[in-house]
Amino acid sequence: MTPQEETVILEARDILGRYLSQNAVIGSWQALMDYCALTVRGPIERFHVLYLDRKNSVISDELLSTGTVDHVPVYPREAIKRALMLNASALILIHNHPSGDPTPSEADLSMTRQIRKGCKYLGLTLHDHIIVGAGTELSLRVLGKF
Repeated sequence: MTPQEETVILEARDILGRYLSQNAVIGSWQALMDYCALTVRGPIERFHVLYLDRKNSVISDELLSTGTVDHVPVYPREAIKRALMLNASALILIHNHPSGDPTPSEADLSMTRQIRKGCKYLGLTLHDHIIVGAGTELSLRVLGKF
């Protein structure tokens, strides 16, 4: 990317962040995919969690971890602990694959199962885990991997 393109992307992220803080409901599936693509795509793996209230309004979008070009450390305990601190009712996990291929790895699936198990035990809802690739986003729920 050129420096000008990077600047445009950073400005778009800022605008989207301000919009989300004023309009905390992501009203459609496409709006969620657009949000994920814009906020999470990049050259290193990033793991975000959207924390939601009972009405599925966004309480917070939190970057929990950054990694390398092919790995991001994720600690299920930290994702769930933060949900409890925010009094969230639900979570959406989001991370990117800088390679461009959003196919989930076995580690992605295992981590999702661990978080889902912890959420269930504590009365939280895990809505989805979305993996962002190059120009495409993949939902583990839609894939039936949930």
